[in-house]
Formats: sequence, structure tokens, C-alpha cells
Amino acid sequence: MMDKQNNKLTTNLDLQTEDRRSLIIGGVLVLLIAISPLLFYSYKNFPETKIWETSFFTVSTSFQDWFSYAWYVTGKLIPLYLLFIWFFTCKHWWYWIILVPISMYSFQLWGLIIQSNSIDENELLYILPIMMVIVPTVYVIRAKLFANINKNDLKSFEEELGQKQSIWQQIKGLFR
Repeated sequence: MMDKQNNKLTTNLDLQTEDRRSLIIGGVLVLLIAISPLLFYSYKNFPETKIWETSFFTVSTSFQDWFSYAWYVTGKLIPLYLLFIWFFTCKHWWYWIILVPISMYSFQLWGLIIQSNSIDENELLYILPIMMVIVPTVYVIRAKLFANINKNDLKSFEEELGQKQSIWQQIKGLFR
């Protein structure tokens, strides 16, 4: 009898510790999301000059001025920051598809960091191979999940894939 009570107490303490940990992590995540507007508007603290001089350093940019450069960087960095939070906290089966906009913003940010003259122009060429891997993978995961939910076996799924269908039938099949 005493062992059962000790086990219940231990279990309750473990649950309380887990709940406390969950609240702390949730609070940190809320704080990280809540400060995103402050981080975004930090570009307003940059000078509107091409050469930035302080007592510690002097740097120049190939952009019109540092203000514009900071505006572009925060416009790419903050959505990337929020997408990473979403990716690492998402519990849905489709969360891998979030890697597509993450890769898009990453390539755009990289173009800004190296101060390329072709901002937002050629990223699609780099993102296409990533999409060609991620999108079909996510769709196969979806198909396997729904096959398990609907109690279909994979043989019927393979037979369905092997059937000759018109393009319209294939598109309708994606959304059923």
C-alpha cells in the first residue's frame, strides 16, 4: 500500500516538474515571438549614410545607405527567425514543408550579406532542388498517414498510383 502512494507521489511530482518545464519553455517562446517587432524595427537605429563611422569602427556598404541595408536584412531575418520558431515547435505531420520558405529566406539573406546586386532574383534556381525533395517527401508522408488512418494497405495505394488518370483526376486526387 505504501509503495502505491510513493509511486503516485513520484508520478505527481514528475508531472508537476514537466508542467513547470513546459510553462517555462512556452514563456520563452512567447517572449521570443513578442520581441520580433522590436527586432524588426531595429533598422531605424542605423545611419542614413553610406559610410558608418563610430569611435570603434568604420564600415561602408555597397547599398544606398546603411538604413536601407538594415531594412532589407531585417525584412529577411525576422520572417526567417519566426519560421525557425514555427519549424522547431510545430507538432503537425507537415512541418517539413516549412523548410521551403526557410530556404527561400535563407538564400535571400545570404544574397544580402554578401551584398549581391541580384537580390531576390535567382533564389528560385537554388530552391527548386530543395522543393523537388521536400514536397514529394511530405506528400508521401501524408499518403502513408492517411492510408493508416483509413486502414488502407500500401498495395492499394500503389495500385492507385499506377492507374492511368487524366491531369484533372490527378489534381482532384491530391485534395481528397
